[in-house]
Amino acid sequence: MPKKIPMRQCLGCREMKPKPELLRVVRSPEGEISLDLKGKKPGRGAYICRSADCLRRAVKSRALSRALETQIPDEVMERLAETLEADNDGQGT
Repeated sequence: MPKKIPMRQCLGCREMKPKPELLRVVRSPEGEISLDLKGKKPGRGAYICRSADCLRRAVKSRALSRALETQIPDEVMERLAETLEADNDGQGT
């Protein structure tokens, strides 16, 4: 039987996608916001497509802040944007 791939909803485009295709932003039990590139960090996670467009939408609608139940610091937002841009450069898009 094939292994079931977990699906998660992107906070930007609201589409359901396979978990490995999405970028996870996590709020640790200590309240620290960070990127979880491996998908293994403990804490509350929120998922975004690997596109700057979805990140912008999630921020504009405050979906990211709501999902993590906290304000997102500017430096974390910048790191998210940089990661997405670096990701997209590597894919030749």
